[in-house]
Amino acid sequence: MNDRLTVAAVQMSSQDDVAANLRVVRARIDEAAARGARIVALPENFAFLGSEEAKRSVAESLDDPGPIVRSLALAARENGVWVLGGGMPERSSDPNRPFNTFVVVGPDGSVAARYRKIHLFDVDLPDGAYRESAGTMPGDGEPVVCEIEGIRVGLSICYDLRFPELYRELSNRGAEVIVIPAAFTVPTGKDHWHVLLRARAIEAQSYVLAPAQWGKHPRGRQTYGKSLVVDPWGDVIAQASEGEGIVLADIRRSLLDDVRTRLPSLRHRRL
Repeated sequence: MNDRLTVAAVQMSSQDDVAANLRVVRARIDEAAARGARIVALPENFAFLGSEEAKRSVAESLDDPGPIVRSLALAARENGVWVLGGGMPERSSDPNRPFNTFVVVGPDGSVAARYRKIHLFDVDLPDGAYRESAGTMPGDGEPVVCEIEGIRVGLSICYDLRFPELYRELSNRGAEVIVIPAAFTVPTGKDHWHVLLRARAIEAQSYVLAPAQWGKHPRGRQTYGKSLVVDPWGDVIAQASEGEGIVLADIRRSLLDDVRTRLPSLRHRRL
């Protein structure tokens, strides 16, 4: 990459209408590309956020793409950008439990990488109980780092954020940017979203790109938003306000190298 690479984090309020969500996705990718972004990151559940029964019916195979992957491929190809689809239903061996899959689509429209969410959100919170494992198959635990525009990008999804050992392994595999698409709940988001994202950036000495869901969704679900970009020093350099939209920031190779040179903690590890 050159010293600067412009990235975009898309903030959405996805619903249970795949076609409508994909129209929003296309508009945001077009907007981000027009504003100079080379990488456009979408939040978790960008194509569908609704009932488990309906989710099963819209799940796709990445090897025989359906409307979700085809839509991303077309947008990437026509805009000449990388599209990071931060979490979509992918068919698994259990028809009742698709994977929650992060798919990376290159400017040529091909699927360049995929990551299946490892950690599933099974918790009881003030706004309700969540049992992601009841309708989602976990990934096999293999961390994924891919090269995009000459920079090493580590993939993760939402609840993964709470497990620092995953990000340590992404660092071990050379990650320089970590992408954490999410649909964080409001109670957890207001207390933990910023501090955890900044911690991941600081300990990995990497940029963090975190596109998020915002607002009200089917089944009474409400998400926190605050899509943001954090630099390797832990500073928030871009953040979305309330509502849907995009935020842009520049990833700078010189800053990444400077932080890792001045404070070489990645080289000092002894464990």
